[in-house]
Amino acid sequence: MTDEDYMRMAIDEARRAEQLGEVPIGAVVVYEPIDPATRRPLAEPRVIARACNLRETTKDPAGHAEFLAMKQAASELDAWRLTGCTVYVTLEPCIMCAGLMHQARIDRCVYGAADPKAGALGTLYAIHADERLNHTFETTPHILGDECAELLRSFFARRRKKRTEAS
Repeated sequence: MTDEDYMRMAIDEARRAEQLGEVPIGAVVVYEPIDPATRRPLAEPRVIARACNLRETTKDPAGHAEFLAMKQAASELDAWRLTGCTVYVTLEPCIMCAGLMHQARIDRCVYGAADPKAGALGTLYAIHADERLNHTFETTPHILGDECAELLRSFFARRRKKRTEAS
């Protein structure tokens, strides 16, 4: 499977969030164990977690899609280190989620739309590449970025329209 295939899964999660009345952001975690000596894959990549935004539903400030997906992945692997994992998320992670990616030691984050207000993987901050930290990780931005951005734009346009109609 390709980055685009996994991002489409994350987009499906974003659509699920929207159906719940949440901001449409989705995430998927893919695990591909690598032999540390040879850097060769030990098994086929597999999806071990998927989640959508649930902040409103759960009244949880940490209810971001990628945060929830990483917690699921840790449970699935029975480990706090998510080495061998790539996180796919429809919107560039914020500082909290980028910090969790750093702490969890993910290998890579692939995101769709850049976040000019809170993006912490290249737009406002570069948590993934900060060499003052004890772990850095690869990022691949803008995978299906237009589609991911359009989900958010149309969601907020509908929300604004409802508010103006209500007043």
